Amino acid sequence: MTAPVFLVEEGSLTGVFPGTVFPLDGPEGRHAVSVRRLRVGEDIVLTDGRGTGAHGTVAAVSGKDHLDVAVTSVRSEPLPQPRITVVQALPKGDRGELAVETMTETGVDAIVPWAASRCVTQWKGDRGLKSLGKWRATAREAGKQSRRLRFPDVTDLMTTRQVAALLTDVAFAAVLHEEGSTPLATADLPATGDIVLVVGPEGGVAPDELAAFEAAGAHPYRLGPTVLRTSTAGTAATALLLGRTGRWS
Repeated sequence: MTAPVFLVEEGSLTGVFPGTVFPLDGPEGRHAVSVRRLRVGEDIVLTDGRGTGAHGTVAAVSGKDHLDVAVTSVRSEPLPQPRITVVQALPKGDRGELAVETMTETGVDAIVPWAASRCVTQWKGDRGLKSLGKWRATAREAGKQSRRLRFPDVTDLMTTRQVAALLTDVAFAAVLHEEGSTPLATADLPATGDIVLVVGPEGGVAPDELAAFEAAGAHPYRLGPTVLRTSTAGTAATALLLGRTGRWS
């Protein structure tokens, strides 16, 4: 079984090298000591969530929230190519967190919450900030659970106009649409740059939104013969592209 992953502050692994003893405390230390119950000699991985990881073993445990990690190796993952972003229309209930969780576990690089016109769920005021916080926390936890060293970015909520602007400067953009004439499985994909997939709400992408996205260079593509829910379409499409681009080779 692979070693568990714990998140440390960005930049805190700078200057860490084999032989360094790194202290882990706070919420992550508590989780390691009191929840995972790690003991001296067990393997552990620390990451800043930005691509750097320190592998080591537990050297000492003290109290309920502190352990020392004897670092045995440090590595940095390069930025993946091509980079895959999913623009995710807001699903109902907790299906948004489900979408974020499964896309993160699969390997998506960025997630953009989108306030589509047909979304039942609306993020406004403090409730919207709380919901965004849940998505980001879900991405962090799923990143650790799936043993990633580079966690996906979850951006602020975007409007349709902002999404259209995002689509204008990428290597490949697609709107997942059941009426798309071209299968995503046969699309001509770039080897580098940004790939952006747009996933609409349960009610579908509105005609004016589809027109705006097409004007920005994102054409409709279908995944397969079945219609997936908004909370699963992004995961399925990400998996397809990871296989086709060689990132899962």
